[in-house]
Amino acid sequence: MTRTATVERTTSESSITVTLDLDGTGTSHISTGIGFYDHMLTALSKHSLIDLTVQAEGDLHIDGHHTIEDTAICIGQALKQALGDKSGIRRYASAVVPLDEAVAEVVVDVAGRPYVTCQGEPEGQVYARIGGSGVPYAGSMTYHFFESLALNAGLCLHLTLRAGRDPHHIVEAEFKALARALRDAVEIDPRQQGIPSTKGAL
Repeated sequence: MTRTATVERTTSESSITVTLDLDGTGTSHISTGIGFYDHMLTALSKHSLIDLTVQAEGDLHIDGHHTIEDTAICIGQALKQALGDKSGIRRYASAVVPLDEAVAEVVVDVAGRPYVTCQGEPEGQVYARIGGSGVPYAGSMTYHFFESLALNAGLCLHLTLRAGRDPHHIVEAEFKALARALRDAVEIDPRQQGIPSTKGAL
């Protein structure tokens, strides 16, 4: 059984192609035009062991919002497709990941019923602009990324920032916690026979 998917999305704001393999080794090829976002998606792939290729072109002359959002939508849709009927997966997982002073927790249920909560970031995080030359990554976009991904993948996802001061560290801890939780949740459990739900469907 191969658990792979490719999703393409083209609008007046962006053109996105995402390919992923749930049973990969964390290999990634990421190009969005937003350097820090590329860094986060690379970390997401590396620590989830999900192979991920993202080619995105968007209206970066406006800002990074549409490119980040549309990429998250595509990754979510690709996750949903690759999971199929979710037979044999672990389904539930959680991860707590530190990065220096920042600590993030992600709890995920591959439930098929989207629900998202994001909490704990310091008030100033939404105003942060992260990245070097080129288009910066807005701190406000992390929650939006998580929401867009989970709603399109059918995940129940709870993100809590337990501690953090540096905007870069906060976002990176959050993405890595998501990666580690996804790694466990989508993994095939050799003891799990069929779909992990008393309903018989997810």
